[in-house]
Amino acid sequence: MAKEKLEKPRQEKGDKPSEKPLAHLIEARLEKLGKLKEKGVNPYPYKYDITHYAGGVKKEFSDAGEDPKGNVKVAGRLVSFREMGKLSFAHIQDASGKLQIVFRKNELGERYKDLKLLDIGDILGVSGPVFKTKRGEISVLVNEYQLLSKSLRPLPEKYHGLKDIETRYKKRYLDLIMNRESMETFVKRARIVGKIREFMDGNGFIEMETPILEKVYGGAAARPFTTHLNYLDMNLFLRIALEIPLKKLLVGGYDKVYQIGRVFRNESIDSTHNPEFTMIEAYWAYTDYNDMIALIEDMIKKIVKDVVGKEKITFRGKEIDLTNFSKMTMREAFEKYYGKDILDYGLDQLKSIIERDEISYDGVLTRPDALDLIWKHYVEDNLVDPVFIVDYPEETSPLCKQHRSLPGMIERSELFVGGMELANIYSELNDPIRQKKLLEEQARERKLGIETAQPYDEDFVEALEYGMPPASGMGIGIDRLAMILLEKDSIKDVILFPFVK
Repeated sequence: MAKEKLEKPRQEKGDKPSEKPLAHLIEARLEKLGKLKEKGVNPYPYKYDITHYAGGVKKEFSDAGEDPKGNVKVAGRLVSFREMGKLSFAHIQDASGKLQIVFRKNELGERYKDLKLLDIGDILGVSGPVFKTKRGEISVLVNEYQLLSKSLRPLPEKYHGLKDIETRYKKRYLDLIMNRESMETFVKRARIVGKIREFMDGNGFIEMETPILEKVYGGAAARPFTTHLNYLDMNLFLRIALEIPLKKLLVGGYDKVYQIGRVFRNESIDSTHNPEFTMIEAYWAYTDYNDMIALIEDMIKKIVKDVVGKEKITFRGKEIDLTNFSKMTMREAFEKYYGKDILDYGLDQLKSIIERDEISYDGVLTRPDALDLIWKHYVEDNLVDPVFIVDYPEETSPLCKQHRSLPGMIERSELFVGGMELANIYSELNDPIRQKKLLEEQARERKLGIETAQPYDEDFVEALEYGMPPASGMGIGIDRLAMILLEKDSIKDVILFPFVK
């Protein structure tokens, strides 16, 4: 029989599965694969009819005694194996947890010898009665087993695990196998997203789908990814926000719309930024930013109760009370944490502060950019418990309504938790004349080299000219929300497949 071939492995630093070279370990497994095939065993069968998951066996048979009873069929990855002559103990692991399985020579006969052809990492199906060992561990006494997938690469060693954090991100499948906490993290993340949908649907919002590929991008100050549609010989952009199409749906007559979807920004990568990330954006006709602030607070409190199960958490060394929401104007926040109100400072004054305090930046500096740099340097880290910062200078967004009582300001709010911006809320601009003027100003800024300025969107302005009702809107970074609620320091810990080099 010809030897099976496998791509030459690349050893990951810090993740050595054994003292033996990895290539030798793979060669040994390939030899076992060949022997199994010689015995007529299909190492990759089509299906296996399970009756239980590991966690279900433990729950259903929690009162089992030492005498075997019942009969189950379970399947999972072989994660431990200990041979003791005519008796062997092992554990298989599935999504619900680990389960001990026991092989007896008297039960299996000649098939007991074939256990030597198995390896840690193989996926097995086993059937047999359930019993409790003298040590009190629920176990399956195997009277039949079937190899469901032969593992050709050894798992990282049990006690060494995955030391290289980049390997955990690049090879998330190994992280999930070796680290139960990682698997539970992504189950909880899925529950967070599910609870968001449940809350929004329960409040009468309708989830919509909007394009990922756009002719004109907008809705945020960000650099886009570009692509090309060959059939129409047309340059397109990956969306940087969900805002513009959802607002067009308000024009069309919907009152409450939202979308949970991926957005893409061709910018920095760090502990709070990934080039693609998940957002929820929602738009609510006939309301203003105060209504949306109240809705977001209710939603987060509901998620905390149903998923987190505790009101206080520790995030990046800071204790956060997730029920202690407050509100503060941007002007008040600068006065409290910087020591003076600088919202009315001109660009030159703000630049002098930045240069004096050696705050670094790239590109062309605008007044909103300068305010943001000083804000992040002096204010942001102090915003630990949930706080809605309200009332921003009008230059900070071209898509927001002017403040009804504060000249030069807009009805914008951002939610900060744990020293990190989490949500953006507007009373949405629906005056087509003003919107056209602001987008034209953005287009002029782009020509001056400000890459994050938004392009002019003629179709959006035309849609507003048909009339959009007064409305509030919001965007929440779901990855950041998961970071905080699950107490993770990096956004990469809550994105299954984050971007790494």
